[in-house]
Amino acid sequence: MNASKPVSGLRQRALTAIILAPAGIAAILLLPTAAFAVMMGALFCIGLWEWARLAGCSTAPMRVGFAALGIALMLLLWWRGVQLLEQVAVVGVIFWAIAPLWLRFFEFASTPNQRSIAFKLAAGLCAIVPAWAAGTHLHGNTAQGAAWVLFVFVLIWCADVFAYFSGRFIGGRKLSPRISPGKTWAGVYGGFVGAALYALICGLAIGIRGQSLLVLVVLSAITVSMSVVGDLLESLLKRHAGEKDSGQLFPGHGGVLDRFDSLFAALPVFTIGKIMWDL
Repeated sequence: MNASKPVSGLRQRALTAIILAPAGIAAILLLPTAAFAVMMGALFCIGLWEWARLAGCSTAPMRVGFAALGIALMLLLWWRGVQLLEQVAVVGVIFWAIAPLWLRFFEFASTPNQRSIAFKLAAGLCAIVPAWAAGTHLHGNTAQGAAWVLFVFVLIWCADVFAYFSGRFIGGRKLSPRISPGKTWAGVYGGFVGAALYALICGLAIGIRGQSLLVLVVLSAITVSMSVVGDLLESLLKRHAGEKDSGQLFPGHGGVLDRFDSLFAALPVFTIGKIMWDL
């Protein structure tokens, strides 16, 4: 009985991924940027709801209000246009650059009081809204934007798959046992290998060579390293809240935060890196 549960869970995760992946790819590549921004905004709004619950907002009106605030910010960013989208994406990069301090001193903001809740809600806005801004900007305001958005999504999926199997079969030293006991350094290294191979293959396939190819591989590695921070931060929120999953929207995958936590960090980092290095 016990041995069959992990297999059953893996099958459920695989089935959900098989159903969702083609829909996600089609949405990224075929939808105009406005429709893509709406779709991504709707998903991230659910993520804001889940974040508010994990942060300690115990009533539905509080969670609705927090999600509505996020929607209002997204609408404002869309109305103000390209420059503000890029600036808010930079805010996301700064947030994820300092987020390891929270992970290092993780007892900070662990007590469920008004100050802790306010801090976590502010962190939620800094994590999720800039990710939406970065994804929207990358999709609509850069050359081959939709393809680059898909590149980031698949980059994180590849890193996750390599991390899962290398962590499962190699094991070894835990990455952060007090925050996420299941994660190992072998998984992190496996994720880097998967991301580097993916970036190298994609770069060669689309004709990127020389220094630009090296930049793409390095930027992909940096992006994946920040995605690990995103994953750990969501694990920390769940640990503080005493929850296993952020929600039940995706069978076998949990909620929006469980599925997109890595991408919240990856999208701003990759978008700003691409702009800076002119890829």
